Amino acid sequence: MGQDNRDISTIPGKILNEVSKVVVGKDEIKGMILISLLSEGHVLIEGLPGTAKTLLAKTFSQVIGGDFKRIQFTPDMLPADVTGFYLYTPDGKSRFMEGPLFANVVLSDELNRTTPRTQAALIEAMQERQVTVEGITQLLPRPFIIIASQLPFGSEGTYPLTEVQADRFMFRVWSDYLSKEDEKQVIARLDYIEEPDVKPVASLNEIVELQEAIRKVHVSDEVGDYVVSLVRLAREDPDILSGPSTRATIALFKGSRAMAFLQGRDYVIPDDVKRLALYVLIHRIRVKPEAEMEDITPKMVAERVLQSVPVPKI
Repeated sequence: MGQDNRDISTIPGKILNEVSKVVVGKDEIKGMILISLLSEGHVLIEGLPGTAKTLLAKTFSQVIGGDFKRIQFTPDMLPADVTGFYLYTPDGKSRFMEGPLFANVVLSDELNRTTPRTQAALIEAMQERQVTVEGITQLLPRPFIIIASQLPFGSEGTYPLTEVQADRFMFRVWSDYLSKEDEKQVIARLDYIEEPDVKPVASLNEIVELQEAIRKVHVSDEVGDYVVSLVRLAREDPDILSGPSTRATIALFKGSRAMAFLQGRDYVIPDDVKRLALYVLIHRIRVKPEAEMEDITPKMVAERVLQSVPVPKI
């Protein structure tokens, strides 16, 4: 491709700037989606309807020149509606009809409105970037990211995500209503937002190149030990029913490399880890029923862990 890391290092900033022309506010979520994309992870956005989740996902796909698909999950949806299926003709031949998973950016809207069986159709795609239908494996495009939304836990007509499903998401973020100032900006720019002129500022090849460049970001033994210690202490907390798996360790490690890269460094510092820890840990923590009765939340446990593990001096 004839580019080096100095050339492509400006691309993430351009992506955020272009997305921000359309999506007002939501800087925290934009950052987590970008880090997840560059780390080959997936994002779970929890929030109320009408908080720009679809607009965010669609705009991200446009600025990287990728294909965008949206899956609106419903209780009667089947796994084949997500992965695709084989269409058989009277002459005995068949051809694979791709499902909406075959895109670069896939919005899985209201994921917890469908049954655990259909939710599970995403697991192979998220972990291995492929789907298997009737014993035949189909590779998904690269880059590939799932941006899933879910309604707040306990909302009417929802099925809670299984631990196995939630564990596949690199980050979980909360999408709230806009501040007054941001909402005023939406009104002022409404005509543009409704019919935006979004320009690609990166190619799919450049995103893949960025993913490869981030793998070269150095993580010292001390910072690596800090990552492992945070996750292990979260598992050992007395209020925990089940804690984060090794996927949490990997997510924190990979995400911290991307965070360092976005800050213009080729090495990770403890602050990179600390800034991402809550996004990685909270959705992977289940507290004991007796702890819930005392109003202990996964967030409280994760914050307690962050305060307990000594920060290495670099």
